[in-house]
Amino acid sequence: MKTLRLFSLIALMITICLQGFAQTGRPAVQQKRIAHGVQNGELTRAETRQLAREQRHIRHKKRIARADGVVTPGERREIRQDKRQASRHIARKKHNRRKRY
Repeated sequence: MKTLRLFSLIALMITICLQGFAQTGRPAVQQKRIAHGVQNGELTRAETRQLAREQRHIRHKKRIARADGVVTPGERREIRQDKRQASRHIARKKHNRRKRY
């Protein structure tokens, strides 16, 4: 009985720890799109750098918005707009016929 409790507790702790590492949502999808573009040669080095910089900027904005404990509707709208714009930039740069050789 004690070993069953011990294994249950360990399994619960592992599950909780791994949930923090799983990245979901739009940022994860955008990172995968960028990585796919790099793998296929659809993105040049400069384009990849620009897109990565844009993703860092969005993460920074989110961090700043959360710093005071409350994300206002205006901040949320601005971040969402930046994410949409970044998504459009990824699509444009992947399909602009410039190849990484």
